Amino acid sequence: MGCTLLVIALGAGVTACGSDGHPLSSEPYDAADQISFSTPVGDGRKVDPDKPLEITVKDSEGRITDVTATDAGGRYVAGELSADGGRWHSTTPLAAGAHYTVRVSTEDEDGAPGRKVLGFHTSRPTTKKRLNVTFGPDKGTYGVGQPITAELSVPVTDKASRAVVERALKVDSRPSVEGAWHWVDDTKLHYRPKEYWPAHATIRAHSNLSGVKVAERLWGGRAKPLKLTTGDRIEAVTDASTHSMTVYRNGAEINTIPVTTGKPGFETRNGVKVVLGKEYFVRMRGTSIGIAEGSADSYDLPVYYATRVTWSGEYVHAAPWSTGSQGSANVSHGCTGMSTGNAEWFFDTVRAGDIVKVVNSDGETMDAFGNGFGDWNLTWKNWREGSALVGGSPEGPRPQDRARLRPESV
Repeated sequence: MGCTLLVIALGAGVTACGSDGHPLSSEPYDAADQISFSTPVGDGRKVDPDKPLEITVKDSEGRITDVTATDAGGRYVAGELSADGGRWHSTTPLAAGAHYTVRVSTEDEDGAPGRKVLGFHTSRPTTKKRLNVTFGPDKGTYGVGQPITAELSVPVTDKASRAVVERALKVDSRPSVEGAWHWVDDTKLHYRPKEYWPAHATIRAHSNLSGVKVAERLWGGRAKPLKLTTGDRIEAVTDASTHSMTVYRNGAEINTIPVTTGKPGFETRNGVKVVLGKEYFVRMRGTSIGIAEGSADSYDLPVYYATRVTWSGEYVHAAPWSTGSQGSANVSHGCTGMSTGNAEWFFDTVRAGDIVKVVNSDGETMDAFGNGFGDWNLTWKNWREGSALVGGSPEGPRPQDRARLRPESV
């Protein structure tokens, strides 16, 4: 009875539950005679990776319905399929010295499915110049504000080459979050999410650049993958106007500490900073920030429980000499000072990558780059502008999601 009803529903011309009379239920035919390749694939000759892969229909009868191309490691080649199904072409470079498998699905003028699977090797690059990538920071557990960094061994200047690099540098997190790369300069990129990383996330960074042509006589080289985890979401917010720091763990307040911040002429920077490291003992000298030795503002002090937030010497640290001003006045030379007991607690509570934010100071805003990790002081819109892939485009699916080989209509 079920089979009879199915026949009626499908209409005239379908007479059984098997393959008789319906083109989509038949075995795919060999599409080798229906399509042609722009490169000599399948005959043992190696393909030039500099040239795009192109597949076209030989005549006007039939069309391409799907193409997937992957290398031996499972990496997809992005591509686009024309609206009429007459042509598919790759939109990302092929890797040199790699083996690819291409699966092409077609249909003829009657709608019957065709299929062709073949493999080919790409030739090796003639130049020995390689672009190697070093991810940072070191593996370990960090706070939710820690950006991922990528150092390039060779400068990359033009936008097209930067797009090749950026497309190949992958960052994934569990739980998943939206993020993007930002070019700091010609040899350095930073990656951050739209918001902070989730607490207790696992973050992995790796490169698919090996063997890929980046620019003339420059090919992608080696890169060691990186795995990080995040701990609790620790945020310390210092209000310079009320001379207090409030510390939160996963959104809940866990401590409020009287502090002193930078006095006039040495105002503490506003904005979001990220803990760079912790030093139990630091000798601080005024000469390190341009204060003349012997002047009224000169100092040379042993400092304990010092948590660094800028490379230029801004710390959160013990300042027993200013306990009378902590909670009531700003008397430091730019650091955030607190009692020895509170500094020890803070030192033991935070880790690299945790958030230290200053508000209501008369100081300037922390620079995004060059003096630590001020990445979070850029709006998400401005952050995306530093990407060679998504800069200037509206927010939407990530390029790496759009670029997975399932062809896109044009």
